[in-house]
Amino acid sequence: MPDPLQSARDMRVTFERMGMNDEETVALTAGGHAFGKAHGAVPAEQLSGAPESEAMELMGFGWATDADQIEKGHITTSGIEGAWTPNPTQWGGDYFRLLFKYDFELVRSPAGAQQWQPINPDPADMAPDARDLSKRVPTMMTTADMALKMDPDYRKISERFRDDQAALDDAFARAWFKLCHRDMGPKVRYLGPEVPAEDLIWQDPIPRGTTPSDAAANAFKASVLASGLSTAELVKAAWASASTYRRSDHRGGANGARIRLSPQKEWAVNDPQELARVLSTIERLRGEISMADAIVLAGTAAVEKAAHDAGFDVAVPFSGGRGDASEEQTDADSFAVLEPRADAFRNYLATKQTVKTEEIMLDRAHLLGLSIPQMAVLVAGLRVLGATTGNTKLGVLTDRPGLLTNDFFVNLLDMGTKWKTVDTSGDEEFVGTDRATGEERWRATRTDLVFGSNSQLRAVAEVYAEIGNEKKFVEDFIAAWTKVMNADRFDLA
Repeated sequence: MPDPLQSARDMRVTFERMGMNDEETVALTAGGHAFGKAHGAVPAEQLSGAPESEAMELMGFGWATDADQIEKGHITTSGIEGAWTPNPTQWGGDYFRLLFKYDFELVRSPAGAQQWQPINPDPADMAPDARDLSKRVPTMMTTADMALKMDPDYRKISERFRDDQAALDDAFARAWFKLCHRDMGPKVRYLGPEVPAEDLIWQDPIPRGTTPSDAAANAFKASVLASGLSTAELVKAAWASASTYRRSDHRGGANGARIRLSPQKEWAVNDPQELARVLSTIERLRGEISMADAIVLAGTAAVEKAAHDAGFDVAVPFSGGRGDASEEQTDADSFAVLEPRADAFRNYLATKQTVKTEEIMLDRAHLLGLSIPQMAVLVAGLRVLGATTGNTKLGVLTDRPGLLTNDFFVNLLDMGTKWKTVDTSGDEEFVGTDRATGEERWRATRTDLVFGSNSQLRAVAEVYAEIGNEKKFVEDFIAAWTKVMNADRFDLA
């Protein structure tokens, strides 16, 4: 038996994944069902396999059995049959009017799907038959539509929209615009004459920043490096800020400095107490440089120092101009879903996941737009810099942490080390011992050892571990680091 209340639960989960609240959910459902009809005109026994199993020339017509049925409008897609309103080609308030005017009974469509039909509808409230416009047929509602009437919270919103058409018009327009544009990211990426002037919170608005002068940037770099903060701490803060970027919807990133706001500042992966201390120091020293720029510049300075201390005369590029978002400009609830449960780059795993941790690493690298070599060099570089969550020594395969070297790959591939799992880790943690003496050398995780066990990743690791490629490693790390720091800088594209 279809249950509208259980349908309401499922609707909330589905729409929350799209960043929609209850009002937006109701508006989109009602607005979408103001038009058109559902298709379930063919009895179930006439259906064959999936739409792809039909004749090639019938493409796009769902479960159709022959051209004659298509010509008659006997089309089945969802299996539900009928229109929601008596005027399915016009925008208006009929959807909510009918939903609350009638009691509904459960019926089956010709295809056998369960749907709801008004009891004793007035002739004026019946819809034109899609196959014979001279006929009128009852409208219908799905179980999801009935949820808007049966769920207490949805019902309050639905009744308000029923009684205030202008409110529905505005809510639907806003929710539809959000649905169609949410994956475009910040408004700066919009083009054309119809870009709304209004800033909407789901666009993650950020005030325009100012690029600091070279003198100001150099003075800040010197002061932050002399502040007592370690290379690892500065690198971790910058990485935590920038690595939230997702190229799937262009959310996250260093611009806006939301790392200093809830919920990001409380995320376990970011070591909140350490992060608060680092950000406090940066805030004190930054002068007129934006916090967003200062966080990145501090990490950049630390990477540059780590390279110099390792004997490489290199410069790490920095592009300023980021702005600082406020709490009022930040939708904390929607940012909460960005919290990492695993981050291979910082060797963090909150709890064992349903997929392998190395696969999660690939997914994160893809969201950051990284190539396989870029992913590899960043993991290795962050390890030797000590930029691990909780300052764990797992994967820090070097005797000289804090220097930007290729030691991670050199020591990982050293065949004089014998690796075995730590029994209590569930194949997540490994110990490496000297094959000759049995003395413990290192401890590492799956996301470390995969660079030696996977043939494609090992090929990359061997390039970077090769004698003579030490500077290549440093230069490639700096390039990949800069790419992540600027991932959300659409103004630089």
